Amino acid sequence: MYGGDVETSSDPRARLIESARQLIWDRGYVGTSPTAVLRRSGIGHGSMYHHFKGKPDLILAAERRSAELMQAQLRQIFSGNGSGLQRIVAYLLLERDVLRGCSVGRLAGDPEIIADDELRKPVRDTFTVLVQCLTEAIAEARAAGELDASLRPEQTAAALAAIVQGGYALARAEQSAEPFNHAIQGALDLLGVTADGKTDPAHVVG
Repeated sequence: MYGGDVETSSDPRARLIESARQLIWDRGYVGTSPTAVLRRSGIGHGSMYHHFKGKPDLILAAERRSAELMQAQLRQIFSGNGSGLQRIVAYLLLERDVLRGCSVGRLAGDPEIIADDELRKPVRDTFTVLVQCLTEAIAEARAAGELDASLRPEQTAAALAAIVQGGYALARAEQSAEPFNHAIQGALDLLGVTADGKTDPAHVVG
């Protein structure tokens, strides 16, 4: 999920950004040193400081890249074919590297990033897009009778986003994808739908 590895690109700036993006995904802000970025990208020290003012500038560019990739994928899913409910299910069942976690979501737990308004902005903006996409799909599904009419779209969207991000945390704590899979199945159960995007006959939709 949220790929876009261009570390083999001939563009030095793109290679630096992608290398930093991969490193902060796994190591966070503190663990992503300029030396590690240079080693991974194969770019010279002088070239790095030609393209970026310093580490914060590079990290911000890497964050923006992760945000751009995630937002593009979300928009692709939620503007795709199928009913509102089917698009919600497609998002929940999206193939993910569960133990690695979300490239944007993991940054929300990074104290250096959260303490800085500019560094936090790509994270905040991406989750805003996620909740908006889910809200619109839930409202559509509710209007079509696919979901319970009592569901509040914005609150339900926030709950689904929290389930996915919380599922990553549970999975990483256990070093097993099983807790994440249980969380996703729980989300489907709460919506009263099956994995193929159809309303569960056992669930009464009001």
